Amino acid sequence: MHLTFLIHCPDQPGIIQAVTRFLFSKGGNVVYLDQHVDKDARVFFMRIESEFNHSINTNDLRASFQKELGNPFAMQWQAYSRESKPKMALFVSKYEHCLYDILARYHSGELAVAIPFIISNHKDMAHIAQQFKLPYYHIPVTRATKATAEDQQLQLLKKYQVDFIVLARYMQIVSPKIINEYPNKIINIHHSFLPAFAGAKPYHAAFERGVKIIGATSHYVTEELDAGPIIAQDVAPVSHSHSIKDFITQGRDLEKIVLSKAIKLHVNRKTMVYQNKTVIFT
Repeated sequence: MHLTFLIHCPDQPGIIQAVTRFLFSKGGNVVYLDQHVDKDARVFFMRIESEFNHSINTNDLRASFQKELGNPFAMQWQAYSRESKPKMALFVSKYEHCLYDILARYHSGELAVAIPFIISNHKDMAHIAQQFKLPYYHIPVTRATKATAEDQQLQLLKKYQVDFIVLARYMQIVSPKIINEYPNKIINIHHSFLPAFAGAKPYHAAFERGVKIIGATSHYVTEELDAGPIIAQDVAPVSHSHSIKDFITQGRDLEKIVLSKAIKLHVNRKTMVYQNKTVIFT
């Protein structure tokens, strides 16, 4: 069995020694360890992987970890088994580029996830789900039906025991009803022109302004729109020789790359959120 621990707690001497000694005492072999100290906040972060060559009772291990380390060091921690693939639900609207990219990576085995279904507020991309043999749920959303639609979404999420959600260009604002059920477990993607170029045609506005770079940002969803903890970003240079169509094409390429990177980081348990920021382990 392979377990990954994500830990943060007040910074203090002896944490690394205590954790590694604990894992060794349980028959574990540490195969990866990385740590970071936020000196301003005086908070210690650590990601540690351990392999066990014998069968272990993970419930007993977790209970012992909490008693021997969690309580004394005031730790916030999680332990994840590599053998258990997280379940990822995809929310989409009408833009295809991110969905196709994610499903291609999933189909090739690049993403170690299970995808129980795709949800959309439109019927347009049902054929893509059919190509990849995935269930597709069309749940229309209007101002009048939004609450009912989100109830239906939550029923599906709970029925299939979904671990996290990816908004692959889902053009609806997710309400606190769902956000509170999945804190730091909803991943979104958007262009990086915000907040300077908001609205329906940001690439057109950026083109008129003569920007020299375009980019994309992937982040966890919070109640404050597009202001959640950032997971991944990337940029590309542009110039006066590029058209609006070039801007949009380059922007969509960046969105695909950045969103897939964020998904991988989350799935591989390399992200930790603290006070609306992230610690990203490489």
